[in-house]
Amino acid sequence: MPFITLPQTKLFYQEHGSGSETLVFSHGLLWSHKMFAAQVAELSKQYRVIAYDHRGQGSSEVGGPYDMDTVAADAAELIRILVGGPVHFIGLSMGGFVGMRLAARQPELVKSLTLLETSANAEPLENLPQYKLLNGLVRWVGVIPPIASKVMKIMFAHSWLQNSANGDSIRRWKKELTSNKKSIIGPVEGVIYRKGVEEELVNIACPTLVIVGDEDVATTPQKAAFIHQGIAGSKLETISGAGHSSCIEKPEEVNRLLKDWLKS
Repeated sequence: MPFITLPQTKLFYQEHGSGSETLVFSHGLLWSHKMFAAQVAELSKQYRVIAYDHRGQGSSEVGGPYDMDTVAADAAELIRILVGGPVHFIGLSMGGFVGMRLAARQPELVKSLTLLETSANAEPLENLPQYKLLNGLVRWVGVIPPIASKVMKIMFAHSWLQNSANGDSIRRWKKELTSNKKSIIGPVEGVIYRKGVEEELVNIACPTLVIVGDEDVATTPQKAAFIHQGIAGSKLETISGAGHSSCIEKPEEVNRLLKDWLKS
């Protein structure tokens, strides 16, 4: 299994395809590189594609700290080691927190930025009690099926969950949630207690695409509009019928948007 060794952890990554341009996919909290399977399969036909797991998640080793500055530094080192030059960085939710920090602070590493279902703000105070309760339960019993069922309603659009045609996918991704170890509480705390980067958006000069599902309840379309307004020249796309995981819910639409964006 391919890993890169960093201070206090080892990051797992997968690499597919080839080409003069490299794409790096950065996943959301509680998931792994697997959430981008449809995008990797399609885009690796034209590009070199790297998808990795954040420290303490997926197949990467457990090892704190888990604050967003540290996780962003991990991504920067991964790019330096594996690529050595600027990449097209694609981050969803937590991966978007990483992408904004990278593009604002280390612009030499980011050729273009795509942000899916993410926010430049700190976690809203009204969300903290619910997330702290869930994390406390996970600390004691892990991500058991009842907890996973509750998290699914945050991660996916109501319309997608209610569609019987998605039954196999729903069962698959619920099982993926329950595979998280109890140590996931560290990355969760890193996300829910993160600082906002609102004032850093003005420092993002690379071409930026912002994508949001119109049913996203975790980082609402208003959050995406705020990012769009804060990054000069950015483009905003809204996907109908998608929630907080559009790459899974609407893979063909996300693939189309990414391919058009990269061509431009």
